[in-house]
Amino acid sequence: MKKIKFLFLAIIPLLFTACSEEIMDEINEEKNNALTMSSQSMLPDIIVKSAFETAGTDIGWYATVYIEHSAGTWAQSVDADKRIGQASATLFNNNWNNLYDVMNTCKVILDKTAPDGPEADNLFVRGIAQVLTAYNLGVTTDMWGEIPWTEALNGSDNLQPVYDKQSAIYPDIFKWLDDGIATLESVTTFSTAGDYIYSGDVDAWIKAAYSLKARHWMRLSNVETNASANALTAIANGFVENTDNFIFDSYEATAIGENPWYQFMNDRSHLSVSQSMYDLMDARTDPRIGVYFELLEGVVVPAPNGTAEQSQGGIYSWSLLTINGQTTGTPIMTNHELRFIEAEALFRTDPAGAAWQAALQSAIEANFVFHGLVLADGTDYFNNEVVPLLAGNEVNEILTQKYLALYEHEAAEAYNDYRRVPAFLTLDNPNNTTTGFVWRFPYPTSEESSNSANMPVVDVYSDKTWWAGGSEF
Repeated sequence: MKKIKFLFLAIIPLLFTACSEEIMDEINEEKNNALTMSSQSMLPDIIVKSAFETAGTDIGWYATVYIEHSAGTWAQSVDADKRIGQASATLFNNNWNNLYDVMNTCKVILDKTAPDGPEADNLFVRGIAQVLTAYNLGVTTDMWGEIPWTEALNGSDNLQPVYDKQSAIYPDIFKWLDDGIATLESVTTFSTAGDYIYSGDVDAWIKAAYSLKARHWMRLSNVETNASANALTAIANGFVENTDNFIFDSYEATAIGENPWYQFMNDRSHLSVSQSMYDLMDARTDPRIGVYFELLEGVVVPAPNGTAEQSQGGIYSWSLLTINGQTTGTPIMTNHELRFIEAEALFRTDPAGAAWQAALQSAIEANFVFHGLVLADGTDYFNNEVVPLLAGNEVNEILTQKYLALYEHEAAEAYNDYRRVPAFLTLDNPNNTTTGFVWRFPYPTSEESSNSANMPVVDVYSDKTWWAGGSEF
C-alpha cells in the first residue's frame, strides 16, 4: 500500500507538468496569424498582385518611355529616356521577385486544389490560378527571354534553377491556359469571395483565358507559321464587348488604395506627354488628343523624347488618363486589344478579304468607347483618317492604331508589338542611335548573386528575345 501511495505521488507532478505544457502551447498559439490559408483566401493575393505589380507598375512605367508613349522628364524616367543605367541589374529586381512570388502563390493554390489535394473540389480558384500562372509566366519571359521555369518555384530544394529557353516556355503558357479553360468549364459550385475582377463570372474568366491565348499566338507571328490562324481560333471564344475586359477595378481614393499610375504621378511626377506620340495623333486629327493629354495655357506641350528638360510639372503636358485616374482600373487585357489582334491576324491570313477592315473598325470604336468617347466618333475617325492610310501599309497602320489605343496603361503590349514588328513605328529618341533601343530587360541582382552560373549573359541593346527574332542562349 505504501509503494502504491508513493508511486501515485510521483506521477502527480508529471501529470501537472504535461497538462501545463499543453495549456501553455494553447495559450501561446497566435489565433490571428494563421500558418495555413485556404485557396479561396489566397485568391485575392494573386489577383491583386497580377494587376497592381505585374500590369500596373515598373514594367509599364519603363515600357511607356522605351516605346515613346511618354517622355521621361524626372529622375529614373529621365535615365530611361537617356538610356542611362538601363542594363543595371538593380533596375527590375523587385519586378522579377514579385513575378516569381505571385507564381509561387499560384503553385501553392494549385497544390491545394490538385485532384489529390485537400481542396480538390475548388475548381473555380484552381482555374483562376492556372490562368494567372500563364499570364505572369508570359510577362516574365516576354520581358527577359530565357528564365528559370521547369526547376523554379521549388524553394530551398533548388536555389539555382536552370534557365529555360523562351521557345520551350511558350508551349507551357498555352498549356496553362488550356488547363485553366478546361478546369473552369468543369466548375459547378463555387464562392465568389476574393474575385475582384469578374465577381465569380466563370464564363468571363474563360473568355479572358482565350483572349490571352490569342495575344500569345500573335506574339509568335515571326516564329510560328500558324500563329495568326491559331490566334483567330482563340478569338472565337474570347472577348465580345468592352464589358468582358480583363480589368482590376477595385481601387479606392486613398493613398494606399489608389491606381499605381496615379500614385506614381502624384508622388514622383516622372512622365510627360511624348512628342512622337502627340505628332502621330496630330497628323491623324485624332479626337483622343483631348482625352489623353493635358493642356498648358490652352495647348498640348509635348516633351521631346530623349532630350527633354527635367521637370515635375509646368513645362510639359501630363497624361489626363493618369491625372484623372486615381481609381481607374488596371487593364490586364482589353476588348480593343483583342479586336486589333483579330484585325492583324485576319489580314495576315486573308489580305484580300474585307473582314480585317471590319475588325480594325471595331477595335478603334471599342477603344473610343473605352475612353469615354462615343462610338460614332470612332466610326468617323476610322473612315476619314484611317482608311486613306491603309492601302499598301496595312499591317503598319493596324499596329499604329493599336499603339495609339494602348496609350500608357497598356504600354507593355505596345512595347511587345514594337519588338515583334519594329518597322511599323518610327521612334524619335536620338539615344536609340547613340546607345541603343532596350530590346529586353536586364537580369536582376537577385539572380546575379545567387544563380549567376545559370544566368545568360545578354546585351539589352542588341540581344532580342526569341519571338522578336533573337538567338537563344
